[in-house]
Amino acid sequence: MSDTQTSIVQNRSEIIFIFDAVDTNPNGDPKSAGNRPRIDPETGQCIVTDVRLKRYLRDQLADDGHGVYIRRVDDEDGDRYTREQLLADRLDEIDPENIDSDDLADAVFAEFLDASSDVRYFGATLSVDGDEQYVQHLPDHFTGPVQFSPGKSMHPVELNENYSSLSSVIATQDDKQGGGFDLDDHRVQYAAISMHGIVDENNAADTHLSTADVERLDTLCWRALKNQTNTRSKAGQEPRVYVRVEYEEDSYHIGGLHHDISIDEDRSEPFNELRNIRDLAFDATDFVSRLESHQDSIKTVNIVVDDVAQFSVGDEIGNGDFLIAMLEESLGAEKINEVDVLGEFEETLPEEPSATAEA
Repeated sequence: MSDTQTSIVQNRSEIIFIFDAVDTNPNGDPKSAGNRPRIDPETGQCIVTDVRLKRYLRDQLADDGHGVYIRRVDDEDGDRYTREQLLADRLDEIDPENIDSDDLADAVFAEFLDASSDVRYFGATLSVDGDEQYVQHLPDHFTGPVQFSPGKSMHPVELNENYSSLSSVIATQDDKQGGGFDLDDHRVQYAAISMHGIVDENNAADTHLSTADVERLDTLCWRALKNQTNTRSKAGQEPRVYVRVEYEEDSYHIGGLHHDISIDEDRSEPFNELRNIRDLAFDATDFVSRLESHQDSIKTVNIVVDDVAQFSVGDEIGNGDFLIAMLEESLGAEKINEVDVLGEFEETLPEEPSATAEA
C-alpha cells in the first residue's frame, strides 16, 4: 500500500535537529565572493538555510527510491528536464482514456502526491504550462506541512583562513610543466548547528502526508546528513541530535524547543577553540524541564542521539543514553521512542531514473 493510502497525520510535531560541521562550508552564499559560509555579521553565528537541508532530504528520498518532483533529470541529449517534463514524469501512470472524466481530477491529484514524496513533505509550486489534462486538475501550489526554520550555530564560529586560497597545479600535455590557478575555499573551523521544524497536521491533509511519511522523517534527517554531505565542500558534517516531539492535542506545540538545548560553557572549550564534538557538552537542563512541564500534552518523544555527544542536566553529565534516561524519568519510559535510523520503509512506487534533487 502506498503512503497516501495510509492514515493521514493527525497530530502536530515539533522537531529539533542538531548537527555539526568540521572544516567545511555547511551552506555557502553564492552572492558572496568565493561562496563564503553564511555568517550573521552581528553574532558571528553560522547560518544554514532550510533550503539547504531540504536539498539533502530530497536527495536522500531519491536515493531511497521514493518519488521526488523537484530534482534534476537530464534527457538523452543532456538537456535538463523542464518543470513541465518533471510534472508529466510524475503522472506517467495516468491513462486518461481509461478513467471516467468525472474521476480524472481526483486521479491526477492523488497520483501526483503519491508519486512525489517531497511534495507531501515540503509542498511545491506548480506554475507550469504543461499538458492541459494534468495542469487543470492541480493547484498552483501545495503548502508543505513540514517546515524548517533556518538554522544557526549555537555559538560564534571561526573561519579557517588556511583554506581561503588554495593553488591547484595541473601538468600540461605538451611539456608536462605545471599550470596553476587559485581556488577560493572558505570553511568554518567548527560549528554545532541547531535547526527547528514543525509538522503541521492541518496542511498534512492537503498534501496527503501520512504517519508513515513522518516516521520516515525520523530517519531521513539523520541519514541525509550522513549520506548526502559527500562533496568536497560539504564533507565533515555529522548529525548529533534528532528529536521529534509528537503532541496529543490538535493545533498545539510548545514552540522554540531548539532554544532549550544550548552549549554548556562550563563543560566546553571556549567558543573560539572548538574543533570537534569532543570539545563541548550540550546543556539539556531546560529541555528536559520544559518537556516535563508539558508532559500531559506530549504523546511521544522520538529521539536519536550520537554516541559521542555529551549532555548535562543539572549537575549531572553523560552521553546519549544518559539524556534518554533523564527523559524517561521525567516523562515516563512509555513516551520515549528511540528511533532506529537504519530502519527501512517499503516503497511501492516505480524505480526512479538517475537524478539529483534540486533545492
